[in-house]
Amino acid sequence: MNGSNNSMCVKAGGLEEKNILHIQDVYKIYGNKVVLDNVDLSVARGEFCTVVGPSGCGKSTLLRLILGQERPTKGGLFIDGCPAESAGRDRGIVYQKYSLFPHLTVLENVLLGKKLCAGIVERFRKHKTFEEEAMHFLEKVQLREHYKKYPHELSGGMQQRVAIAQAVIMNPSILLMDEPFGALDPGTRESMQVFILEIWEKTKMTIFFVTHDLEEACYLGTRIVALSQFYSDGRKNNGNKGAKIVADYPLPRKATSTMVKAQASFGELIQKIRQEGFDPKHLQHVTEFNLKHDDSFQTLTPEEAQR
Repeated sequence: MNGSNNSMCVKAGGLEEKNILHIQDVYKIYGNKVVLDNVDLSVARGEFCTVVGPSGCGKSTLLRLILGQERPTKGGLFIDGCPAESAGRDRGIVYQKYSLFPHLTVLENVLLGKKLCAGIVERFRKHKTFEEEAMHFLEKVQLREHYKKYPHELSGGMQQRVAIAQAVIMNPSILLMDEPFGALDPGTRESMQVFILEIWEKTKMTIFFVTHDLEEACYLGTRIVALSQFYSDGRKNNGNKGAKIVADYPLPRKATSTMVKAQASFGELIQKIRQEGFDPKHLQHVTEFNLKHDDSFQTLTPEEAQR
């Protein structure tokens, strides 16, 4: 698939059936500020894609575009081959701040999405079925016995597990997670990392996980993408350029043990991504980005590609 008319495709992507998410030539501009600058990304079904980058690079902006809360200024964004022009039930979201209603019990919070999407008659007719399904997901997140409690009676990690159950019960095509464990203490955070991997391995859903924590990103993902404004290209006016995907690596997904974090190769990968994505002095040219994943592709304008 070629890029836009004024672009050349360095490595062809495409709307293949296995690729549930396809982003091509996407720009996001607020006023005179370019935040995302000709971003290309294609994600396969069942991928656990982690996204990292320096503060202010546009990670959450990219997530909002995928969610449908905002529209790209230019370019195409497709979910299951269809333009993602607005938010839909095919995308679930879990934020850092728990999206729970304090006046509802754990069970009622998990049920809320199902009830809101059902008509009055269906809601009444399927009430028992919905409750059984919600209890099933509460069992999956190890909170079945807490179904009558209110959010204030739960720990932070427990509240986040309820939020995950609340999203997963809707069976989204893509589960978007925006710094979901950022507010948790280190011990709880690591246990939640293991937990979300267990959920992913059971459901094989596609997860798009934004985090500022490189260790977390390398541990969780089957793929890690670095978004950064630190790069060079052939454009003469580099004073207002936005972020691009500067690195894209496949990651092994063999086990959920946290012991992998102690391996030398794990630390080396973290250092490599830190240099490529976070170091303002390490300005790779756009034609030299480490786009190692099989689904990586890049569209560049002729001016960008100039050396």
